[in-house]
Amino acid sequence: MTPNAASSGPSRRSFLASTAVATVAVAGGMPLLTACGGPDGESREGTTSGKAADKLLPTYVASTLAKPDLPSKNGSSAGYIAKVDLAALATSVPAKLGTGAPFKIMSPLWGTPPKAGCAYYEAVDAAAGTKVTWQNQDGITYGEKLGAVLASSSVPDMVVVANWHLVGKIANAVTAKFMDLGPYLAGDKVKKYPNLAAIPSDAWRMGIFGGALRGIPMSAAAANFIVPYYRKDLFDQKGYSVPKSADEFLGWAKDATSAKANVYACGDMSWISAGIFGVRPSGTLGWNIGDDGKLTYRIEQPEYLEALEWSRKVFDAGVVHPDDKARQGDAGQRFTSGQILVFNGDMSAWYVKTAEQAQSNPDFQIEGMDYFGADGGNPALWSSQPATIWSLISKGASKETVENALAAANFSAAPYGTKERMLVDYGVEGTHYTVKDGVPVKNDQGNSEVINAWSMLATPAPYYAHPDFPDVARKQVEWQQRMGAFMKKTSTYGMTVVEPTQYANIASQFEQLEIDYVRGNRKLSDVQAAISTWRSSGGDKLRDWYKELIDKNGSGN
Repeated sequence: MTPNAASSGPSRRSFLASTAVATVAVAGGMPLLTACGGPDGESREGTTSGKAADKLLPTYVASTLAKPDLPSKNGSSAGYIAKVDLAALATSVPAKLGTGAPFKIMSPLWGTPPKAGCAYYEAVDAAAGTKVTWQNQDGITYGEKLGAVLASSSVPDMVVVANWHLVGKIANAVTAKFMDLGPYLAGDKVKKYPNLAAIPSDAWRMGIFGGALRGIPMSAAAANFIVPYYRKDLFDQKGYSVPKSADEFLGWAKDATSAKANVYACGDMSWISAGIFGVRPSGTLGWNIGDDGKLTYRIEQPEYLEALEWSRKVFDAGVVHPDDKARQGDAGQRFTSGQILVFNGDMSAWYVKTAEQAQSNPDFQIEGMDYFGADGGNPALWSSQPATIWSLISKGASKETVENALAAANFSAAPYGTKERMLVDYGVEGTHYTVKDGVPVKNDQGNSEVINAWSMLATPAPYYAHPDFPDVARKQVEWQQRMGAFMKKTSTYGMTVVEPTQYANIASQFEQLEIDYVRGNRKLSDVQAAISTWRSSGGDKLRDWYKELIDKNGSGN
C-alpha cells in the first residue's frame, strides 16, 4: 500500500534527495541530546536519558490494526508482503479529532509545492477535521529559512526540524520557541491519539528538548544503514562471487574493472568503509565508552584511519568511476546503466531503482551486499538513532491550535493497512490514483500533489510495504535483520544532544579532509594532525562535557 515507505519513513527518502543533504546526513558530523538551555534559561543537561526522560514519555500502546508479515527483529523495520484488500482497510481515526480551526505548518519539500486548496490537501483536511495552510520551503535550503524564521517574532504554528539543523542558535531556539507537549501527550494522555501512542518509546525519547517533550517524531529503524548495492544480474552474468572481506573486495574490483569499456567496479566506497572496519557514525553517535572505560570519539578509533586507508586503496587501484572520483553526476544512474557494479545508497534506493528499471530493463536486479568485517569475519555495525526529524508546535499556539496540530500528526502517523495511511500516501482514488491488479498507481495529479507534506508530521513504527514489488520489502527487512544481528549501540544512543556552541563545529573539517585524503589529495599525516588539532581546540574539553553528561544520566547502551 505504501510503495515508497522507508524504514525511517518518508524522511530518509526526502531529506537525502539532494547530494548536498545526503553528504551532511551521512558523513558530516551532525550534533544531535538537548543538554543545555532549558525553559527560562535553566540548564537541562542530560534530561533526555534515564528515569528523568521516562517520566516525560507517552505511554506506548502498539497498534493491532495490521499484523506485519515480517515483524521487526534486531532493530529492523517491519515488513508487509501480502497484498492488502484495499476495499477492507482498517480505520485508525474513527472520529475526527480536529475542530477545523486553521493553523499553519512550515515544512521542507522537494520539487514543486502543491497549490493551496488542491484536491489532496482538501481531502486530508476533510478526513482529519483540520484546516492546514502549508508553508512549504525548498528542502535544499530549508536550514537557512528555518534559522531566519526562528530568529523572527513570527513562528508558524507547527514547524518541521531535522537533527542536522540543531546547530548554533537554531538548537537553542528549539527550546525557546516550541512548547512542552507533556500536558497533552505524557503518560496515558497520549491515548487520545492512538496512532501517536503506537510510535515506539525510543523515538519519542529523541523528541525531548530542554527537559520537556517538544518534538513529535518520525520514527526510524535502529538497523538503518547505508547499503552497498550490487548489480546481481551482472554479477551472475560474469560469474562473480560477492566479496567477503576488504582484500577480497579489492581483488574482485580489479578484475571487474575495464576502463576501456567504461565499466568500473564501484563508486566511492567511503560511506560503507566505516561499517567494514567498525567505525562509529559521525556526530553525537560517534561518542562511546569502550571496554576499557574510556570515552572516545570516532576519529580517535584506530579503525578510523584503517577505513580511510582502505578507501584510498580502492581509489588508487583505479576501480572507482572517474565521475565518482570527481564527485560529479549521479552514481545511481551510473549503477543502473552498468557503468559501475556497486554503489552506496540509503534503503529507499532498493525500491526506487527496482521500480525505475522494471519496464526499460526487465533483467535488472539490485541486491544489498551484506557487510563483512575487514578480515572476513563479522562486521561491527553501530545503530542509527530511532528518530532524527520532528514536528514541533509553537509556544504561542492556542489550546485549540495545539489540539488540531496533534490531530494532524495523529492522522499522519496512521499505520499500514488503514484508510488514513492510504489517503496520506496516495490521495483519493480516481483523482490521484487508480487500482490495477490490486495495486494503487498514482496518476499525474497524484504525482504532483501527493508528495512529502503530511507525511512529515509524524510516522508510524518503521515498516516497508511495496505492493507492486513485495519481494523488495522482504529483501529490505531481511537485510536489516541480518545486519542488525551485528549491531551495537553507542553510549549516546537514544539521546538528542545539542552540544555547547563553542564546540559545535570543531569536527566539521573532517568531511572535506576525508574526501581529499581518499582521493590522494592529502597525506595521512594531514589527517593525524587534524585529529591532534581537534583534541587541542576543544575535543578534549568536549569529551569531559560528554563524560559528565553520561555519568549523570546513564549510557544509551
